Amino acid sequence: MRAVVFDFFGTLTDPGIEGGRRDAAAVTAAALGVPAAAFWAAMVASFTERITGVHGGTRDVLREMARRCGVEPGEVRLDAAVEAHHHGSVPLWKPRPGALELLAALRGRGLRLAVLSDCGAELCQGWAGTPYAPLVDATVFSWQEGTRKPDPRLYAAAAERLRTAADECWYVGDGGSREHQGALAAGMRPVLVTNAGYPGAGRHRDDPDPYVPADLIDDLPQLLALTNAWDRRLQ
Repeated sequence: MRAVVFDFFGTLTDPGIEGGRRDAAAVTAAALGVPAAAFWAAMVASFTERITGVHGGTRDVLREMARRCGVEPGEVRLDAAVEAHHHGSVPLWKPRPGALELLAALRGRGLRLAVLSDCGAELCQGWAGTPYAPLVDATVFSWQEGTRKPDPRLYAAAAERLRTAADECWYVGDGGSREHQGALAAGMRPVLVTNAGYPGAGRHRDDPDPYVPADLIDDLPQLLALTNAWDRRLQ
């Protein structure tokens, strides 16, 4: 195995803060001048559209969400809403304990690393400023690619950007978006992070994957031991 492809939200990020999405959305809704409950419902219903770039960037997305709530926002309100939305997004990128150390250890072993995420424009635009960026060799973001997991083109793009074959890649994720089915179909070896230490984390998964891989870890730092054991098995 020469590479590891990681999901982002709930895998590299802290699963315990996923519940903060709704509170952050409420701040954006207030800036737009729309009811928080209606705005949240519109955001949830439009998830696939938003993460595949159907409506464009953050500003255009928020304008469309406001319209779906029956409001035509002015430019000043949109300015404030964009700022609020970006401000609310960044805390959701907080690394889970041990994530950055794991990435550094895997790189130290010579493994190439990628992130494959279903995400909106915010992460694409802010990625270079995250602590993950210096530790990751390649990214595949749904908003930039125009499609979402488990589309096989995303996994193929990750392998290509890592300059390795798909069957030489681990795929590590918490199980949303049928991601492990996609990884298996692409020829990668899937690993499920169960997040057993984060009760309720699973309820934030979009389109949970019914497929359960053979390789399971309860917390991300355990991946190092799993990959070490695999290497010893092959020796």
